Order: sequence, then C-alpha cells, then structure tokens
Amino acid sequence: MLKIIISGCNGHMGRVVESLCANDPAVEVCAGFDVLGTSDRDFPVYTSPAQFTGEADAVIDFSSPAALNGLLEFARARHIPLVLATTGYSPEQVAQVGAAACDVPIFRSANMSLGINVLLELVKKAAAVLGDSYDIEIVERHHRRKVDAPSGTALMIADAAAQSCGHEIEYVYERHSTRQPRDRKEIGISAVRGGTIVGEHEIIFAGHDEIMEIRHTALSREIFAQGAVEAAKFIAGVEKPGLYDMSYLVK
Repeated sequence: MLKIIISGCNGHMGRVVESLCANDPAVEVCAGFDVLGTSDRDFPVYTSPAQFTGEADAVIDFSSPAALNGLLEFARARHIPLVLATTGYSPEQVAQVGAAACDVPIFRSANMSLGINVLLELVKKAAAVLGDSYDIEIVERHHRRKVDAPSGTALMIADAAAQSCGHEIEYVYERHSTRQPRDRKEIGISAVRGGTIVGEHEIIFAGHDEIMEIRHTALSREIFAQGAVEAAKFIAGVEKPGLYDMSYLVK
C-alpha cells in the first residue's frame, strides 16, 4: 500500500484528498503537514515537514507557496517524491522547483484535472491552425476565496496557445487601462472571482465572421484531488530525478 503525506491537510483540497485516499485500497495517508497542526485526524499532523521521521512514498501538496522551501528541503533530505498542486508560485520559486528536480522526482501541475490537460492539447492544435488570423482570449472564473489571479491554469492555457500560434505573443491582463485597438500579438487573459465557482476556463478564438470556443467546467474539487492521487501513484514509482507533469498521465 502506498503511503501518502498530505501537505496542507487542513485546507479544502487537503480534506478532499484525505477522503479519496480513505476509499482507495491502494493508498494510505500516513501523515499530514499543516502550519496550524491538529489533533482531530486519523493520522499525525506536523507543523513542519522536518518533524516527520517516518516512512512515506510521496507527498501531495495543496497548501500555499509559503510552504515550498520546507517541502523542497524535506524531499531532498529524505528522497521522497513530491506532487506540487499548489498555484501562485513566483518565477523564483518555479526556478527552485526546477533545481530541486535535479535531485528528486517532482510532479508539478497548476491543474490536476485530466480534462484540463486534454483541453491543453486541443488549444495547441487550434492555435496552430487558427493562430495567425484569429484573436485569442481566455476568461477564467473561480470562487471568491481564490487568492492568485489569473489562475495558474489560465496561464498554462495561454502558454499552450503561445507555443503553437507561430508568431510573437504578448499577454494582456484585463483591458481597463488599455485605450487602443487590439494588437495581433495579444492573448487576453481575464479573471472573475465570486461565490463558490470551483473553476471555469473559456478559450475564445475570434476570427472574421467566425468564433470558436473551448470550455472546461469543474463541478467539484474532487477531480483535482483524484488527479493528484493518480500523480502520487505515478511519481512514487519513478526513480529518476526530474520534473514531471500531467502529460505523463494522459498519454
């Protein structure tokens, strides 16, 4: 049985991961990391990864960017693979993840949904075919508690389109301060925050007298948690250090 540590175990996503693991005979939650600690769980919870001295096969992290340094130090010291599902990392933190991946397997994705990662492939194909003559706009919607904007997933989608459209790209965030016609090289990214929206992403390809839209709607957080558990099962069996993502699960 695979032994999993949940980083951010007291958060919304951490508790969904815990629930899924409880119903999966292939995995067991052996510990949790959370700055608040707790005593109401079926597993020990540590306020710092360094406090854990037991055995584990992988860590699933749904916490915050502030926890990254401790997790990377823990993974390197104990040679335990990480599944990083947290969003909002700074460019410097992304570089730290890449450096740590030279020493230990790390699975990182801004979105753990299999559906979103199929959508990324569709966006690449559409951008390759339409990108020269169609304008690309991305609109993402999330619940009112989400801190980072735009979402990590929206940036993943923008990057996928930019890689495939065949010309220079510039990201434009919102348009309230822009007083000029839209430039051909722009990809517009807009964020909406409100209510309990789990996650919606809409990609608009707008051409002359024609519009094509690709949309993904998450109806529960369980799809992200399930993807993270599947990622943990995968990364626990990887011996070679490196940076891995959802493309390894959707092949």
